[in-house]
Formats: sequence, structure tokens, C-alpha cells
Amino acid sequence: MDIVYAVSARQSSPSKLSQASDFLHEGPTLCSISSRNVVAFTTTCELNDIRGSTFGSHVYVADLNCPWSSYKILSHDVEITALEWDLPGSKLLVADADGLVQILGSSEHLLNDWSCLVSAHFPGEHVLAASFFHNGRKLGLVAEKKDTPLYSDKFTYVKIAPTVRYFGGQPLEGCIVVTATGMVGVVTLVREPAKGVESPEGPAFHSLTASESLGTTRQRVRAVDICYGKNGQFLVAVSGGKTNLPIQCYGVSINRNEEKMTITSQALPSFFLQCNTLKDNSYQNVVQLRFVVREDADSLVVTSNSDTGGIVEIWELREKVISVHKVLQKSSSPPPDPFEIVVWQHQSHWQASSKIQAMCTTKGALSTAAPASTYVMVALDDSKLYCLHRESLKQVASASLHSSWRCDEPSPKMSRGQVNAAAMDLTWAGSALLVADTRGQLYLYKVLPVADPGGGPLTVPYAVTLLEYCLISGMDWWDVLLALRPSMIDAVCDRFTESFNRQPACTQQLLSSHYLCIKASLNRLSTNGQQRSSDLLNLVMLHSISTAFKSLLRPSDLVNHEKSPAEGIAAAMLEPVSDINRILLIVEPKECTVEPSTLQSLQQLIQWVADLALNLLARIPEQRQQRNSGYELIRDVNALNELRELFVIIKIWGLLRPTCLPVFVQLTENLDVLALCFKLLSRLVQSPEPDEALIGESANFYLNFVTDSELRDRIVDLLILQMYL
Repeated sequence: MDIVYAVSARQSSPSKLSQASDFLHEGPTLCSISSRNVVAFTTTCELNDIRGSTFGSHVYVADLNCPWSSYKILSHDVEITALEWDLPGSKLLVADADGLVQILGSSEHLLNDWSCLVSAHFPGEHVLAASFFHNGRKLGLVAEKKDTPLYSDKFTYVKIAPTVRYFGGQPLEGCIVVTATGMVGVVTLVREPAKGVESPEGPAFHSLTASESLGTTRQRVRAVDICYGKNGQFLVAVSGGKTNLPIQCYGVSINRNEEKMTITSQALPSFFLQCNTLKDNSYQNVVQLRFVVREDADSLVVTSNSDTGGIVEIWELREKVISVHKVLQKSSSPPPDPFEIVVWQHQSHWQASSKIQAMCTTKGALSTAAPASTYVMVALDDSKLYCLHRESLKQVASASLHSSWRCDEPSPKMSRGQVNAAAMDLTWAGSALLVADTRGQLYLYKVLPVADPGGGPLTVPYAVTLLEYCLISGMDWWDVLLALRPSMIDAVCDRFTESFNRQPACTQQLLSSHYLCIKASLNRLSTNGQQRSSDLLNLVMLHSISTAFKSLLRPSDLVNHEKSPAEGIAAAMLEPVSDINRILLIVEPKECTVEPSTLQSLQQLIQWVADLALNLLARIPEQRQQRNSGYELIRDVNALNELRELFVIIKIWGLLRPTCLPVFVQLTENLDVLALCFKLLSRLVQSPEPDEALIGESANFYLNFVTDSELRDRIVDLLILQMYL
């Protein structure tokens, strides 16, 4: 486990009186990572507060790639006790010790703009754990077919029922909460308008709430965890906080009947902890419960503490065969068949020399094979972090929070002996661990993804499989890139490209944008891949603008019912014509009518298209000297044709509203830049290997936009030198 970064809060000077209020910054902290690698964490004081004047509970969100840019989205006077993301990573659930439950959503995918979608209040209830409803979609890797080339054979959707369905069989959005008094609460997020409420902006969110006792009688709960069941119900494991009390499990089902939610709780097999049978029976308090995988209720991890140490236990749900005793059998009848029951069985345990402060497990298993190979992460009171393998709790790696600070920092920042881990969470790919200490400071550690039960270094095939899983599932791939070694990036990129090119055309078209973004990220990490990464990102932007522009085309007269305006322009590009004015005679401008007010709002995108064309034309003289082995936008005939189509559309729109045309700063007056760009791009399409004439025309055309005379002379000298070489 190697430290990637540590983000610290602002510290006051030791000479100021505000040092006396440092204890206000210490407190319970939570952190949770979404499938988009966005972290939500809590602090007791605001990050820029050095005096403790904002004591309370504050929620921040930040991108793991740039954690220094964090944004406060919520503040409470009451302690926030639950923080959870939904499966797509677009909504955040926040619950506090007073029973207030809120579901927040970002506006227009902005990280710094959040609003409360729905809220519900359970007065007097201390919320301990919460979880969103399952949407019924889970992608898994077929272990037996992991080497097959086709994505459709390698990955499959695991059968798992949504938690709640409503009209049309669609999964209902909502959450479940478990409180310290043994109450189960439900809050739904309904998009249809409530009865008697009409909104001029369309249907707004409203909530349906319900509550029920978890057991037959209410009981005190200190530790709880929630897991998804395959039949749509929740599996809830609770503990009263003492090791001499049983770990009780319940199955919770939720149904919707019109405008009413109903909750049904059923008791499941329970068990007593193994630490009670040890010779040194000093473990008294249960610290935390965690299911090994959020969508697998067959394994549970329990941590307990004594006065001087801690213990981690793993329990598994097994089937046990029970035979009927001969005393209860009838003598005249044949012996009955044995029947099976489900019981919890102790698998292994791991003892620690210090108290356990926090523990987390993998969010989900990528493979459909059971049992899943995952990690159990443990943080101790002495600031030590341990990575344990799930099978036998064998120690895989370790780290320390104290070693995260730089040795060249001044002494006030180095005196952090009392700061301990308060919460921790693994990314969805399991390759990075985020730790939050009691001051709300973040530490990110690199964790080796579980490639096989025996451990070992990350291999190229498994890294490609992780990227393919992110490609299909829509999960963010940043943490997968974090686990790659520099020496294997080029091999991973090449193999990922070969695997994608083997897919059917329909699959490539569906995943094209996502694939280009992942490949651009890989090339950015490569030593000589900056230009390829830029070309791939430009290609993604070009596809997006082309799709947006073509969707706006509306023919004023239905001249041709067989072809749409976009298809007509694409057919015109097949003609060997390099004059854009002749293309306009073929296209018929009436088929590309757009309202003038809409055209003006597209001027910035039109300017970007023109700038991209100028950039490509300026690179033509360099193409002879620099030949990259990877992707080059200037050699992509399909992209160049798409750029030519956009020039035709822009030329037509310029006739309707000239102010929407791109703006150029040029030396030559009365120069039709669009026509010349289209001409040079057409010649480049016809001959991907440019000749001397095309190189010379491109260089002269580019010099029309260089206003600095000294820079212009240097460019001319370089062009002459390249022609002679």
C-alpha cells in the first residue's frame, strides 16, 4: 500500500490563542466514494476555519483526481451519521442523529451545485446505517469465459431483482435507514406529481415514507450493516454492541401499494461471536459489521475490541444437513431423508495488537464466481492500516498514517500523534483506499486489485478486463489507471484497442465515446502519448458537435422524403469535389433550415470546429518528419469527412445569420477561410499522404494567421528546412 496523496486542513499558528480550540476540529468523520470516483466526507468544522467557530457537521464533495478542490454542499448542527451514494453515483443520501434523511442531487452534473430532492424526518431516531434501493442492474464477469474476445460472452448481467417496482416494472428510487432503536425507515423518490399538486415545470419529486420495527420488539442497536439480496429484499445484520449478545440478521422486504409503502421484516439465522470461546476472553465491544460484498449476503465481517486490542472475525452462511434422530423415527416406516438448514459458520479470525477504529470491505465483486476474492481493510488505534485477504485474513500489505506526512514540513504540522483514522472506503474497482481521520483530512493509498486468490502483481490481461468492465458498466476508470505500472501502460493500451476492434460494429458504435475517453486517458499516461490523447479527445468533441448540429437540421420543404438533411450532406461528401460552393448546389440549403436565434447560441461551437481545422492544417508540414505509431486525427479519413460535413453546415448557416460564423485574425483581406479550409481538407482526404503541393499550400495558408513578423520568419525557416530534409 503506497500513499498517493494526503490532503490536510488549514492549521493555525502555535503562537495564536486559537490553538486552544483545536479540540473542536476533532470528531466523528464519515467518507463514501461513488462509482464516479467522487468522494463525500464530513468534518466537524469547515475546512477553512482555524478557530472552530463553525462547529457542527459539514458535508463536502470532491473528485479523487483533484481532492484539493472540495465543495461544501450541506451543514447541520446535528451529527451526520450516514453517508451513502446510489449505484449510478448521481445521488447522495445524508442522515443525521436526529432522524433527518435527505437525498441530494447535483444540478447539470456540476460538482459544486447540489440541491435537496426529497427529505423525511423520523423524530427522535438516531440513524446508524442507510442504503439506496437496488435498480436491478448488475454486470458480472463470467469467470469461465474471461479469455473470450467478445464482450457479450465475457460479461453478463446477473439476475437480481429491483428492491421496489412501480408502473411498467420500472425500479423505484429510494432508500432504507436503520436506527439505534431497531426501527427500519423507508424514503422513496417518486418522480410523478403528488395528488392535488400541479407544477408548471412538469412533475416534481415527492416522497413516500414508512417505518416498522426490525424485530418483534424494539431493541438497542449499536452496529448495523445493510446488504442487497438477489430476490430484491435487504439483508440487515445488527448487534447490540456487546460480544455476549448475538449478531442478529433480518430480511426486509418493501412493497408499494398505490400511495403507501409497506415494510415486512423476517428474522433470519443469528450467531454468537467466536471470541467468546477464546482463552483470553477480553473482547467486550462490537465495533463494526460489514458484509464482504454489498450484493452477497453469504459472508459477514465483525470487528470487536478489548481494552488493549481488537479482533476481526469472518462468518459464512453455509448449508448444514440435519438427520432425524432414530428415537423420533417410526419403526415401521423407512428412515426419512435428511433435511438442510442454513447456519452461520466461523471461517477465520485475525487479532490486532491495538484497538480497531474503522473497517471496510469491497463494494462489489466483478466476477460471478463464488466466493469472490476481496479485501478487508482495517485501521487501528496506533494509526496503522492493514490489508487482509478475505479467504484466510492473511495480511497482504500495511501502511501508517504518520508516514504520510512529508519530512520537510514545519514542526507544528508534524505533531499529529493523536490523529487517528475515523472512516475508510475502497473505490468500486478496489484499487484505491481512501482514509479520513478525525480532523476530516484525507489520505489515498494505492491498493493492488485482487487478480487471483494468491495475490501477485497486476497483469496486463486483468488490467484490460477491468477497463472493459468500466467501459460496459459506465463505472469510472480513474482508480484502475492508478494501479497501472508505467512499464505496462503501452501494452494495456494496445491490447485494449485490439479487443475493442474485434467487437461487432453495433457494439463499437454504442461504446464509441466511452472507449475514446478511456483510450485518451491511457495515452495521457504514456511517455509519448500526449498528442494521441489530444487527438482522441478532439475526436470525441467532434462527434458530439456533429451529432448536435445534425439533430438541429429541419427541412423547410419536404423535398426528399427518402433522405434526411444529414444523410444528404453525407452523400454529397462522396463526390470528388473540393469546392464548397459546388457542394452547396448539390445539398440544397433549404433542407438545413435552423432558427437564426438558435444559430447565434452555437457560435462558440462553430468557432471550435474552425480552430480544429486550422490546427490540423498547420500540422500537415510536420507530418513528414513525425510519424506516430498510434492514432492520429489528421490521418482519420472518417473524422476529416465529418469535419467537411460540418463546414458545409456552417457555410449554409452563415447565409442565414452571418454573425454565427467563426472569427479569424488574418493578414490577407477578403480571404474565404472556410472555402480554403474545405479545399485543403478535401485534398487531404483524397491523399492521406500529402504531397509537396499540399504541404506548401497548407504552410502558406497557415502563415496568413501569424501576425507576429518575427515568429513568421522563424516558421518560414523551419518549413524550408523540413522540405530539404
